[in-house]
Amino acid sequence: MISNIQEWFKSHINAGQSNSQHTIELATAVLLYEVMRADNDLDQLEQDNYRTQLNNLFSLTADELETLCQMSQSQADESTDFQQFTSVINDLYGLEEKRAVLDSLWSIAYADHELSPDEEYTIRKIADLLYIPHSQYIQSKLSIKP
Repeated sequence: MISNIQEWFKSHINAGQSNSQHTIELATAVLLYEVMRADNDLDQLEQDNYRTQLNNLFSLTADELETLCQMSQSQADESTDFQQFTSVINDLYGLEEKRAVLDSLWSIAYADHELSPDEEYTIRKIADLLYIPHSQYIQSKLSIKP
């Protein structure tokens, strides 16, 4: 069953995508996971919000969500940079969709009601790689901040 779901993610890549190594779902999930673990404290509130954000961004069944979470953790542990993930998002998303991803990043960072400098730094780096204008970065932060 797990292998079927993994195959679904692999086959769910757009035909014109140049970087077919990752799907948009996996690329986004890895970036969200990176923010969650940036402060070296995997708080339960952040983990719950992580799953909520993935559900909000993508229509996934419970099994697909679980597989995506496992795959994103594995990919994050093996990766050395964010570029391989942000390039997938840049290839497939416009500014509006990228802003939704940015909002989700902030939502995870603020889930425990505490923004660490490491979380903010990680989000800033991801936003830069997604070519999100600084004004959008600030607007997103302020719209999510409790």
